[in-house]
Amino acid sequence: MQQLAASDSSVGKLHPSHESTGAVQRRIKSPSNPHDRSSQSKSMVFSENLKVVESLSRHRRNHSQHSIPHLDCLVPLEKQIIKEGYLLKAKIADEGKKLRKNWTSSRIVLTGRKIEFYKESKQPAVPNLKGTKPEWLDLCGAQIEWTKEKSSKKNVFQVTTVSGNEVLLQSDIDFIILDWFRAIKNTIDRLPKEKSYISKNNELKIQRSSSSELLGVHADSKEPKTENRKSLIFRLNYSKSETNDRSQVKSRLKKFITRRPSLKTLQEKGIIKDQIFGAYLHNVCEHDGSTVPHFVKICIKAVEERGLDVDGIYRVSGNLATIQKLRFVVNQEEKLNLDDSQWEDIHVVTGALKMFFRELPEPLFPYCFFEQFVEAIKIQEHDRQVKAIKDLVQRLPKPNYDTMNTLFAHLQKIAAKEKMNLMSPQSLGIVFGPTLLRPEKETGSMAIHMVYQNQLIELMLTEYTKIFSSD
Repeated sequence: MQQLAASDSSVGKLHPSHESTGAVQRRIKSPSNPHDRSSQSKSMVFSENLKVVESLSRHRRNHSQHSIPHLDCLVPLEKQIIKEGYLLKAKIADEGKKLRKNWTSSRIVLTGRKIEFYKESKQPAVPNLKGTKPEWLDLCGAQIEWTKEKSSKKNVFQVTTVSGNEVLLQSDIDFIILDWFRAIKNTIDRLPKEKSYISKNNELKIQRSSSSELLGVHADSKEPKTENRKSLIFRLNYSKSETNDRSQVKSRLKKFITRRPSLKTLQEKGIIKDQIFGAYLHNVCEHDGSTVPHFVKICIKAVEERGLDVDGIYRVSGNLATIQKLRFVVNQEEKLNLDDSQWEDIHVVTGALKMFFRELPEPLFPYCFFEQFVEAIKIQEHDRQVKAIKDLVQRLPKPNYDTMNTLFAHLQKIAAKEKMNLMSPQSLGIVFGPTLLRPEKETGSMAIHMVYQNQLIELMLTEYTKIFSSD
């Protein structure tokens, strides 16, 4: 009881360190009186130069709030909430390091100094709340601009801080994103244009070359290392000069395009080589100096040597990665030996041959003949049907006719071994019909056309001798 009385009596006395300075202190009334508890207040000490000094409280929470030095002029800005709501956010750079773009919905709180991003919508929108650690951006010296190049979404703008952080914000509702853009821009315009940034350890730092003081507060830490200072300056310069770099890149690209070499020149120098897959049939034949592509010949030869008896030949698919590798070798004009061990799977060879015909810009049966071949296959009388198809085949261009003749002669040999490979003319028609004969524009009658495509290939295999004879 004596100790409590002593403590109560000591409350009304001024602290000895402040008696000589003429400080003014409000008396905290004794908590023993129930009527005085509501009137308790923190003491305020005014120095001679009228500068506000921290409160003289020993409470643990008060010490934690003032453990990090801060600027008096920034305190109201930190606490002032200007705008809050929900937007799509994607962080694309962290202190100059590019990040993979990942859009997420975030609760955004704009204060007078920074933007805070809350992942969970249930979190309160009170800055610096105990236990809440939102991601945030310092807006002092930041830049804001609309951008269409960074995302395919509409209504996207980018905020770039002096420390090299870049964040994209987006909303599909026009007036919402416009209000956010104006609010953030006005906040940036009101802040000082100093080269300030806030590091990950939540310390506010300002890069200055002529002074080591921060608005009257001396820095207690040591001077940063030279290499760290250089990296910071590089990031600041990089973020500010990004717009200029874009314009320079565009001008260089324009100059390059105007002075670019022609396709013929690049082909003569060997920079661009003629493609085999995906090229027109007559161009491939001209390149090979023949009316039948060389690649078609060597594939047919390999299949006839070691694939006539294979079950499901042309129906079973080979390994796609190996087929693409074979395609790359052919397009690079490298010497191709299908007897090599890497092409030992005959289904890889047949898959590459089907891919060659499938990737022709104009199929083996030219587009202008499609409707005529469909009408011919619709003829009910067999002899007239065969004669109409033969007349159309004879009218085909020389590369198309010779290549078709070679291919169907090969497929007839496949059908002759039907008992071993289980590939009848009907099965081969199903496999090669959509590949060799297709319309230029797909229509609603695609399923009906597929029936005619299969029937045409089947008929040409069974009546190969009549259709391709010279009589």
